[in-house]
Amino acid sequence: MDVLDDLESLKFEYGIPEEERYWLYLQGRYRGLMIKGCAHAVFFCKLLITLRQLLQACRRTAHPRTVSFDDDAAAEDEKLKVGIIGCGHLGKQLANVLLKHVPISAENLQISTRRPEALAEFQKLGVWCLYNNASVASWAQVLFLCCLPSQLPNICLEIQTKMEKTCTVYSFVSAIPLPRLKLLLNHTNILRPQYHFSEDVDNIWGQNKEITAVLDDPVVLRGTCPYSNVGGISLNIKWLEGVFYSVINFCTARNVFHSHVLQILNKLFLSVHLESCEKDKASCPRFQLTDFMNKSYVKSLLHKRPFPWFDLTTVQTKETPFSQHLSTTPALQDHLTLLYCESFGISLDKEEVPEVPKDLPPQGDQD
Repeated sequence: MDVLDDLESLKFEYGIPEEERYWLYLQGRYRGLMIKGCAHAVFFCKLLITLRQLLQACRRTAHPRTVSFDDDAAAEDEKLKVGIIGCGHLGKQLANVLLKHVPISAENLQISTRRPEALAEFQKLGVWCLYNNASVASWAQVLFLCCLPSQLPNICLEIQTKMEKTCTVYSFVSAIPLPRLKLLLNHTNILRPQYHFSEDVDNIWGQNKEITAVLDDPVVLRGTCPYSNVGGISLNIKWLEGVFYSVINFCTARNVFHSHVLQILNKLFLSVHLESCEKDKASCPRFQLTDFMNKSYVKSLLHKRPFPWFDLTTVQTKETPFSQHLSTTPALQDHLTLLYCESFGISLDKEEVPEVPKDLPPQGDQD
């Protein structure tokens, strides 16, 4: 219920001249962008937690001759450690949705901000709030950057020597392109979602609700699907490629052989199936080495070896073997859409998969 429903003079729109109200769509776009960004961050963290569970299960059951694991790394992987640098409006919303929808436990979330005393609601929950970017960066396995573009260069100087190579930096600072961010951080394990806007504005974003509540709404969640452009906002699918290669890097850091990584990828991303797969199992996609690496490299790759380490900034700005595979395999796109929805608990008929738009913008880096 909106307490301002019957109080026109107190509404945001009241003081805006009629001829300028056209620009109010920007307010909906901003909110939609924040909701999509938070939802995609939740999906990524959910994947990593499931990946950890798969790796732990494999480690307990695998024969030592078929798969190798780094025991020290595995011991540290019991719970996902998430850090947030910058806790303005976006940082607060992100922290809330991670705590509720992943869920991340309070002791496994740290926030660095210039005013930690203003985060009493998180401190009461047990979240460690401080002003020490280097400390949070050295601790986190996933590090979200939610600061202002003007603050980013100094933050990068503080943290670039503190992060582990395996730490995934997830940047919401859209004004800083990936190649520049790679230089500032001297780091290659970086994800940065990129969004495109269309003129068609269908405000489905529940403007009077908290974002944690909005992400319980099936209509909104369907609108956040990676292949959806509902609400006038679409995601560059290169981000989804980056997610796949970041999962591979996670396994590489733990010395998991590539043959076993393929099995893990199939379990992680293809764990839910369409009804058509049940009728025709041959139509169900399965991952192969050549989906991620060129054929000449695959021929030289020994069986008992991990994948190579992938530069995620290159993955998201250049064409990769997986780019073509993903774009030319509708069944895989449908499976990923279904996985995304079910990760949020949306009850979908297995054939009720949102149609992939035919008019998405180019997927290369637009910076």
